[in-house]
Amino acid sequence: MIKEKKEFKVSVVIPTYNRVAYLGRAINSVLKQSYPVNEIIVIDNGSTDQTLSFIKKKFTSIRVIIEKKRGVSFARNLGIKNCKYNWIAFLDSDDEWITDKIEKQFVLLKKSNFKYQFIHTNEIWIKNGILKNQKKKHLKKGGYIFEDCLDICKISPSSVLIKKELFDRYGLFDNKFKVCEDYELWLRITSKIKIGYLDKPLIKKYGGHKGQLSDKYWGIDRYRIKALEKILINDNLKKKQKLKVLEYLLKKINIILLGAINRNNKRIFNMYIKKKFLWLNYNYYVKNKNN
Repeated sequence: MIKEKKEFKVSVVIPTYNRVAYLGRAINSVLKQSYPVNEIIVIDNGSTDQTLSFIKKKFTSIRVIIEKKRGVSFARNLGIKNCKYNWIAFLDSDDEWITDKIEKQFVLLKKSNFKYQFIHTNEIWIKNGILKNQKKKHLKKGGYIFEDCLDICKISPSSVLIKKELFDRYGLFDNKFKVCEDYELWLRITSKIKIGYLDKPLIKKYGGHKGQLSDKYWGIDRYRIKALEKILINDNLKKKQKLKVLEYLLKKINIILLGAINRNNKRIFNMYIKKKFLWLNYNYYVKNKNN
C-alpha cells in the first residue's frame, strides 16, 4: 500500500476565466479531499475580476500560471505541461468535487491492478440552484466506450483522472476547438484504450450562470462534425469504428442542413451539402473495401 501511494501522485489543473465568485468553492473541494492531492495549478486565462489577488490572499500554497486569453484548451494544455506528477485530474472552476472523489478513483485503480489509465465518474447537475436529472442520452459507461461517445460528450473533464503519459501518446486538447475540445480528445483516447468508470456522482456541475462556453456558440454539432472529420482523417481506426463515425457524422451534417434550410442560410447549406456528398462517397468506399 505504501509503495502504491508513493507511485500515485496527483496534479490538479483548474483553468479559469473571470469566475472568482465560484473559484473558492472549486479549490476548497480539492483541498478537502479524503485522499490528498500533491499539487494544484490554476491557469488564469486572462481574468479581469481580481482572480489573482483572490488566490494570493486565500490560497497561498496554490501555483498560479497567468496567460493571455487563448481559450480553455490552451489553459488546460499549459497546466498539463507544468504538472510535476504522473496522474492529472481536471476541475472546471465553476464545478466542485465530492470529498472522496480521488480516494474512490484510487480504489478502482488498485482493483484494476493499475491497468486503467483513465477513470471518470458520474455527476450531479445543478442549474440555477435546482437539481437537474440527466437524460438517457447522457448515460455514462466504462470499458471500450468509443462508439458510445460519438453522439455527444459523455465524459466530464471535472470527473477525469488520467495518466499523464496518455497525452504524449494521443496528444493534448486541440487549441482550434472553441467548444467540444473535450469531446474531440476523448474520442482520440477512447478509440484506443479501455476506460474506467465509477457509477457514483463524485462531482457537482453547476449551470445557469454567465460565461459558459456551451451558451456562447451556436450549432454545437458543427464542432462535433469537425471532431468526427478529424478522427477519420488523422487516426488509424478499425473499419467498424470508421463506419460508426461516418454514421454519426452524416446524421449531424443532416441536422445542420435542416437548420440551414429553416433559416434560409445558403452559405451554411452549400458548405455542408458538399461535406455530405464527400463523406457519403467515403462511406461507400469504406463499406466496400476488401469485400
